[in-house]
Amino acid sequence: MDGMLRVSSMPKMESNYMGEPDVAMMSTGPAHNGVFQTKSPLFRECMAEFLGMFVFMLFGTGVVAQVVLSEGTKGEFISINFCWGLGILFGIHVCGGVSGAHLNPAVTMTLALFGRFEWKKVPCYVVVQMLAAFLAAAIVGMVYDPLITVSDPHKKSTQGIFATYPYSNDVPIGTCFMTEVVGTALLVGCLFAIGDEMNKPASPYSQPGAVTLLVVAIGMAFGMNTGYAINPARDLGPRLFTFCAGWGPRCSR
Repeated sequence: MDGMLRVSSMPKMESNYMGEPDVAMMSTGPAHNGVFQTKSPLFRECMAEFLGMFVFMLFGTGVVAQVVLSEGTKGEFISINFCWGLGILFGIHVCGGVSGAHLNPAVTMTLALFGRFEWKKVPCYVVVQMLAAFLAAAIVGMVYDPLITVSDPHKKSTQGIFATYPYSNDVPIGTCFMTEVVGTALLVGCLFAIGDEMNKPASPYSQPGAVTLLVVAIGMAFGMNTGYAINPARDLGPRLFTFCAGWGPRCSR
């Protein structure tokens, strides 16, 4: 998970989060004449980032759907926190060795700002993160469509399964904004700390677990006001899905 974690050592794509040579920087000569092989390192990185984000979002959106539609009988808020964390864990393992497992436009842009990632790659990463989040929301929507139809036939109240919304009207927009700023700052700052080799970082083998616990902790501490998006793609991709899938203008509230 070099993009997130190895922030003080070497340029981003020289090694992955396990400290091994990055696949994206290895020889692009095909070992086999496979149909699905590509010689483009950027395309390979983007496809890996897409798959990692897709897995992450499937777990996260799926657990929210299960808890909401079962009215808490098949899980509760702590289930949501832990499953989002586990989604990050498996997303890292899916794509970390190729793309760096950013899984978040905020992480991608922060790395670019600090010179740890090439700016020319930022638009590609952000686009695939958004697309993966949209597709994952669509898959969860299809899986749970029968229960959504029973629970909310007119699609007036279940958009919160997919995107994040204020806990209630008692939470003003300014407080929501501040909550997201604090949560995202904690996420990015702690990611840098975890991977800083001058700061006794976590072992490369334990770094994905440390990131998992970080996401869980942010959810437990700052999840109430807004649902802790702390990730523009995690929120905007599914929000666009709800707009397209029948929730309409309600998805923007």
